[in-house]
Amino acid sequence: MNTQKKKERIERVKKMNAVLTKLYHNPEIALTYDTEWELLVAVQLSAQCTDERVNQVTPKLFATYRTVGEYARAKQSDMEDLVFRTGFYRNKAKNIIAAAQKLEQDFGGVLPQTMAELLTLPGVARKTANVVLSTLWHKSEGIAVDTHVRRFALRFDLSDHTDPVRIERDLMKIMPKSEWWLFNHRLVHYGRDYCPARPHDCSAHPLTVVYPKAATLWPKARQSHIMNS
Repeated sequence: MNTQKKKERIERVKKMNAVLTKLYHNPEIALTYDTEWELLVAVQLSAQCTDERVNQVTPKLFATYRTVGEYARAKQSDMEDLVFRTGFYRNKAKNIIAAAQKLEQDFGGVLPQTMAELLTLPGVARKTANVVLSTLWHKSEGIAVDTHVRRFALRFDLSDHTDPVRIERDLMKIMPKSEWWLFNHRLVHYGRDYCPARPHDCSAHPLTVVYPKAATLWPKARQSHIMNS
């Protein structure tokens, strides 16, 4: 992005964050979990699936397997049955089991607290790692670009790209690091409460007042592969 465009985007996202902070001062993740490992599992299951659906599936899953070791020794077919309703269930089951095995083997069953280490776990890419780091430890090593953040980044002209990794880089250039870890959570809540993905009249919505042109922009969803979560 050129200097002028960057300047405009810095000012726009500053105004957006002011609105979001007023609406959701201390937002919590929509996924339900009790342990650090359960959060990682829930985030993996949320790829191409709504948080609401994940929260319907995880109670039985978490009651069936209570420790990382139990996940590591789970049968693929049993895991598939439990996560079936979240979609992409074969890949998700395989990755969850493999991640548990990797966690036991290399990290003593304890979830690592760095981006680099989290990315070594099967099925974990930057979005998942960012959500885990920001939710559990309020760490900002990046910005979790899921379908919500991607949609708003494009509608509010915060990035020139459609790829989540490039969108993340653009957002990191225009936003203070102190805002990174809350940006995803706030937009998830905003999308649920004010502005769902389907086209509708959002001209009077709080964020649209900041950038009225957003009311006319409806970017297509990107069907990312499960491994890109």
